[in-house]
Amino acid sequence: MVILLKKGNKFGTHRVIEPKGSMPQAAQKISNDVEIYNNEILIDVEALNIDSASFTQLKGEAHGDPEKIKAKIMKIVEERGKMQNPVTGSGGMLMGKVVQIGDAIKGKINLKEGDRIATLVSLSLTPLKIEEIKEVKLGIDKVIVKAQAILFESGIYAKLPEDMPDSVALAALDIAGAPAQTKKLVKSGDSVLILGATGKSGVMCSYEAKKQAGSEGNIIGLARNEKRAEYLRELGFCDSVIVADARNPIDVYEETLKANGGSEVDISINCVNISDTEMSSILPVKDEGIVYFFSMATSFTKAALGAEGVGKDVQMIIGNGYTKNHAEITLEELRENSKLMNLFEEKYV
Repeated sequence: MVILLKKGNKFGTHRVIEPKGSMPQAAQKISNDVEIYNNEILIDVEALNIDSASFTQLKGEAHGDPEKIKAKIMKIVEERGKMQNPVTGSGGMLMGKVVQIGDAIKGKINLKEGDRIATLVSLSLTPLKIEEIKEVKLGIDKVIVKAQAILFESGIYAKLPEDMPDSVALAALDIAGAPAQTKKLVKSGDSVLILGATGKSGVMCSYEAKKQAGSEGNIIGLARNEKRAEYLRELGFCDSVIVADARNPIDVYEETLKANGGSEVDISINCVNISDTEMSSILPVKDEGIVYFFSMATSFTKAALGAEGVGKDVQMIIGNGYTKNHAEITLEELRENSKLMNLFEEKYV
């Protein structure tokens, strides 16, 4: 006897429990029942890469205690049916093996059962059921789990590449939207300020910004202390490195002007994982320049009203984690630059 799977909505709204009518990301609770609908993909999950802003918040709340972090993650998933930090609203991404593909999409997608993938949609909308958290890797925002998850028909993913370790690919794909958007935004000769330049998204953005701006451009990396500044100088992706507190907009503004010949920059890219850095991203940018907020710790109310308050006519871009071909662009960066690959292998393998 053939058992027909239930028909699901393309965007996953059939999983929403409350409030009814909302999308899965905005919902307070979704169903994490692992019996799939006809247009869903069931994944055996091996690891979660928690969003940096979310993991920083969880780690702070737990005072760095892995067991308390485990308990908090389990509680969030039990209550919400997904890993969505109630403080930051953000999630992360996952890595695992495809177990089952709904009959409505089987054969229509470039995926088969047994393939190992990284999802490129947020955990904040992904139905997730965790059986066990095996390990919390404090230094790299990673959680090793025994779990299952659901990918909706509209969900995007990347097959894990065979030419690099899974952990390296997962770490890079976690922030793939940032360097790919940087490639689109930065033009030859641009001056670019990167806040959070020492983190993995900041490093990747610095590298891509330098590629696009070329020898006439000026890539300025912001570090929180001299030790981190020296790390940036050794990498060599930034033309200038400044040391300032990203929560102090006047300091950031003054140091940026010093590093850019007294002029405001064309673009700023915010990759920090802490709050209250909106004005440090806006203030150093010239009128009609671009401010790209990749950070999920951003308050867009503070950004909009703050720009208005200082009379800044800038284009502000929300850090959409997806842009066309972002997975391919980001993995290719690792392949083409040995410094980047070595950095990711040292930290994430």
